[in-house]
Amino acid sequence: MSTTEIKFAGLGGQGVILAGIIIGRAASIYDNKYATLTQSFGPEARGSACSAQVILSDEKILYPYVTRPEVLMALSQEAFNKFLPEARDNATIIIEEELVRPKGLKPGMKVFGIPATRLAEELGRKMILNIVMVGFFTAVTKLVNYETVREAVKASVPHGTEHMNLRAYDRGYEYGQALL
Repeated sequence: MSTTEIKFAGLGGQGVILAGIIIGRAASIYDNKYATLTQSFGPEARGSACSAQVILSDEKILYPYVTRPEVLMALSQEAFNKFLPEARDNATIIIEEELVRPKGLKPGMKVFGIPATRLAEELGRKMILNIVMVGFFTAVTKLVNYETVREAVKASVPHGTEHMNLRAYDRGYEYGQALL
């Protein structure tokens, strides 16, 4: 892996920051790697643009800010439009396919889409779309392993919601595995 820059982006209330926390926790606590997380969000609690920037590495990370993400996960069109220009020419782009219409892609970019909101609704709660996306991210990128992210999901979600969130994680992971 060496070092990988990742940007998770969407709207406040979509769980973007928690998605970044889970991936960073999985890598640093459960997978014996290094991780940093910085976050950005608008003044409103919900509905404004937000992002979590995560760096994963096998070595100590000297600069904690993402400058040219190799992976961009976008849960809203606004986030996609805003952050796509920052992505590397060969970036992996992960989108909520019913909310994001990818335009302006560079020829080397790979796009993976999942109907995460619909899948979350099928599982009983629209709010778990971020955990569906985390499962999908894990399957598609292979940056962190399935079990370590599963442990991080369990440790990161509110007590009493673990089972539902693990089902969401598994559903996203299975969806991603089926695409590969």
